[in-house]
Amino acid sequence: MTTLAAAVASRLPTRWVGSAACALYPRLEPELARLADYCPAGGTAVDVGSWYGPWARRLAARCDRVVAVEPVAHLAQYLKSSLPGNARVVHGAATDREGTARLWLPEGDRGDRGLSSLTRNSVHAHSVEVPALTVDGLGLGDVVFLKMDVDGGELPALRGAEGVLSRQRPALLIELEARIQPVAPVVDLLSGLGFRGWLLPGREWVALADFDLAAHQARTEHLVHRGMLRRTLAPGGERSGTAADGDAPQRERYVNSVLFLPEGREPGYAREAAGA
Repeated sequence: MTTLAAAVASRLPTRWVGSAACALYPRLEPELARLADYCPAGGTAVDVGSWYGPWARRLAARCDRVVAVEPVAHLAQYLKSSLPGNARVVHGAATDREGTARLWLPEGDRGDRGLSSLTRNSVHAHSVEVPALTVDGLGLGDVVFLKMDVDGGELPALRGAEGVLSRQRPALLIELEARIQPVAPVVDLLSGLGFRGWLLPGREWVALADFDLAAHQARTEHLVHRGMLRRTLAPGGERSGTAADGDAPQRERYVNSVLFLPEGREPGYAREAAGA
């Protein structure tokens, strides 16, 4: 279902929508606002599924270099004209092979809603051919952070990045949604590579092993259908239970961003290492 805000946004200039997305996203995804908890300063960051660039823009201010990978042609062109000079934009879809692939989109959508995927699901109605690439094939060094938002194409994209993950051991933040694909195969793959998952459901990071992500997402899925603007301004219902230490109850949100760190690291490492 297309929200009113999404319908209006589709008629606005791309630069306006991009500016709004970059401004709102740290409220929608507080993991972005907590970048210093897990992304060391300097080095190279990779933003797979960059969309309008809210992550790439923040990463460009923290890292020496950013590579933004975006399969939607007009969004890739927008990123080239709007991101800072230390960002490189690659038009293509990350998967486990190079060549071309079919990118699926919802009806009436050119990719602006951020729901495009190489894996077709119930929201998709048509497809376009796009370049296919692997993260390993980008030939990057000194990768300190890798973010993936690929809406169901996680396993192939991760297999195409196993070299970077195994040799360079970056922090990895990946969107996982049980309503699109089972989460366990991704967690098992990354566990086999020596990574441990973390989540930010409130103010503190918690281990993925101690949090039932699928149950949480089933309980809060209704929040997804509110659209970005409404979710940003009114993120959810009150948490059950009483607040600790007299604090006001936190509003619950739909959590789909999972941070994976190499074994032995915990969120806060990057900030502590920088002396923050």
